[in-house]
Amino acid sequence: MAALLVALSGFVAAMLFVIGLKRMSSPVTASHGIVLAGIGMLLAVIASFGYLADVDEAARPHLATNLGLSFLALALGGILAWRSGRKVAVTGMPQMVALYNGMGGGSAAALAAVELLRGGHTGGSLHLSVTALGALIGSISLSGSVIAWAKLDGRINKPWRFAGQRALNGLVFACALAIGVFLVMCPSVSIVWPTLFFVAALTFGVLMTLPIGGADMPVVISLYNAFTGLAVGLEGFALQNPALMIAGMVVGSAGTLLTFMMARAMNRSLANVLFSNFGESAATGDVEVAGRMTSVDPSDAAVSMRYASSVIIVPGYGLAVAQAQARLYELVKLLQAADVDVKFAIHPVAGRMPGHMNVLLAEAGVPYDLIFDMEDINDSFPATDVALVIGANDVVNPAARSDKGSPIYGMPILDVDKAHQAYVIKRGQGKGYAGVENLLFYQDNCDMVYGDAQIVLTKMVQAIKDLAA
Repeated sequence: MAALLVALSGFVAAMLFVIGLKRMSSPVTASHGIVLAGIGMLLAVIASFGYLADVDEAARPHLATNLGLSFLALALGGILAWRSGRKVAVTGMPQMVALYNGMGGGSAAALAAVELLRGGHTGGSLHLSVTALGALIGSISLSGSVIAWAKLDGRINKPWRFAGQRALNGLVFACALAIGVFLVMCPSVSIVWPTLFFVAALTFGVLMTLPIGGADMPVVISLYNAFTGLAVGLEGFALQNPALMIAGMVVGSAGTLLTFMMARAMNRSLANVLFSNFGESAATGDVEVAGRMTSVDPSDAAVSMRYASSVIIVPGYGLAVAQAQARLYELVKLLQAADVDVKFAIHPVAGRMPGHMNVLLAEAGVPYDLIFDMEDINDSFPATDVALVIGANDVVNPAARSDKGSPIYGMPILDVDKAHQAYVIKRGQGKGYAGVENLLFYQDNCDMVYGDAQIVLTKMVQAIKDLAA
């Protein structure tokens, strides 16, 4: 009876995962989807204790100790997650997501480690092969996600590249794979071999992530999310746990699809993201920069938007850094009160993680019907009076269309340059992650508004209020 209840609970938990993930696909239902998935996870955790009913006699003396450790781990993990989740700023969200991705992969690797250290006595070669594969993928996700976190958090500021790097990476991966095959074929071996296996797998995750530039971090985070899902699914198969299998497969497939979609949004293959030195060159390529950059005061840009018929706002990471999303929405409400049609345009790789800008705007309370994806709004720019860019760079650079020598050539961009007038809020004249000049900034229909986004938007809000006074 206990086994039946555990299996039924696992099935219900898996269905809640699937339904929750489906509802997360829309901003309108995302919060409800998160709650459903959370309930599913809680149910899966509770159901896992049902396996204790089938514990054999040899393990019963250790039951109390294992239960104590389990509850201690749940308490510590729950407290830490609750505190970090409540305290993290939107600018720190990508780092937290990277760490949580890594923890998922690490958990799967830890489960696999137990099986490998036991010599695979609970199953045959297929069982051990799946376990070893899950251990490899989970370990790579763990160490790679930690490096991604360090890059996003500013602890590692530059990509780490050297001659022969790809050959070294390939050698380390081959060693991990070879040792994994050896463990499957000869399970009852010294603890040294499983240890070497995990060291090689973890090292490869580090080496794989170190050379990747900051501009590619959204794709990398999505990739490691897929890795974690796949590792969890494989370990679910090894443990014969349907909830883990279904949850892992759903997360793995969704993460894989998102990874390829984001790579396509940059007009690059996944191999190019992982193995190229994107952004290493600071040259603009074949196109010579023409014109000059001009700047205006925040009040002048605000007045122009106040008397426009339509405005499209393009948020970027600079908005998140300045924590100016609330001030931006205040500006939007003032424009709407003056009968200005205001929309937001979101590029798929804006920010530091998938959906970063959507989360940022949602935190400020921006209605979902004002937010549009790139493919849904790009055709509107030629008929738009004013486009306001806040902290974005490469995703609005026309060099992606015209400069064949540019590292961003071919990447779909938001067509800000086609608006009648564009204003760009930017701290200074620095380049984006790709290391190339932004041709938009030199066009006749573009003016820069220099300064921190929080300060600039505050001045814009005040300027519009003064007009109504």
